[in-house]
Amino acid sequence: MRTFIVGANDAGQRIDKFLTKACPMLPQSAMYKAIRTKHIKLCRKRCEISTRIQEGDVIDIYLPDELLTVPDKDDFMAAGDMPSIIYEDENIVLIDKPAGLSVHEDDKSGADTLINRLKRYLTKKGEYDSGSEASFAPALCNRLDRNTDGIVIAAKNAVSLRIMNEIIKEREIDKLYLCITAGIPPKKTDTMTAYLYKDSSTNTVTVSDKSTPANKKIVTGYTVLAAHGDLALCEVKLYTGRTHQIRAHMAHIGCPLLGDGKYGSNEVNRRFKVRSQALSSYKLRFVFSQDRGALSYLDGREFTAEDNETIRLWERLTADGAHTHRSRI
Repeated sequence: MRTFIVGANDAGQRIDKFLTKACPMLPQSAMYKAIRTKHIKLCRKRCEISTRIQEGDVIDIYLPDELLTVPDKDDFMAAGDMPSIIYEDENIVLIDKPAGLSVHEDDKSGADTLINRLKRYLTKKGEYDSGSEASFAPALCNRLDRNTDGIVIAAKNAVSLRIMNEIIKEREIDKLYLCITAGIPPKKTDTMTAYLYKDSSTNTVTVSDKSTPANKKIVTGYTVLAAHGDLALCEVKLYTGRTHQIRAHMAHIGCPLLGDGKYGSNEVNRRFKVRSQALSSYKLRFVFSQDRGALSYLDGREFTAEDNETIRLWERLTADGAHTHRSRI
């Protein structure tokens, strides 16, 4: 048997969703059967799968202990130190992720990921206790590729996570990137529309000017901030958020990102001695279309990662014009 007392971060969700996260070893079929047969009770009464739990509710589970064990949730304490923080309050953290650090665990990262560094950081601050949280953990609200640096939004509590996910879904955040292209874009500024097809088996995308049933519309805006030889420093605005959108769309117009081995030129990358794509998510601007409750105070605010790897690379490549180029951004 096991008993849960619903905390603030667990409230508002369906009981089956809560139990899926709180008891990961419990098969869904066994959970549904236990709810039907009253081996799982809410406040000592029968409940439905769709019943929403509230703070202070008591959930009793009358099942074998081996189905209710929870894996060690503190393995994140072995992660590295937190990267630079751009902004933090009681609800969110804006983190300046360095290139080379994965946001979540994958075959290359091991346990040292951005999400694990965040959990370790908040645990040491006393703002997160994995032992007292049944289903919630601090979460990242957006993703960046391993080799892209820049701003990642993290939520400290369940309410902020839910609201931030709605904000992102409704595209109420302007996301601005800096990149260096191998080739000068044809216009000083442009908003481009194309169609992207993702091949999940190879984790690559293909961009076309024609719509098909298999591809999805993408919209990418860019402004050329400076040029040097055959290279350009560009600010890019995402109007849609597809896999590898900036990298593939800029390559589609003949201006791949410098250092991009997947969509660019390895010959050019070797010539400039650049091994990963020159791409930084450097600015976020919150532009709400409606009241956003606990996060309404963010409306109209803008945050910038002042020290990013794309600018440092641009200054190395242009050397004598470094200060001029920085002032134009």
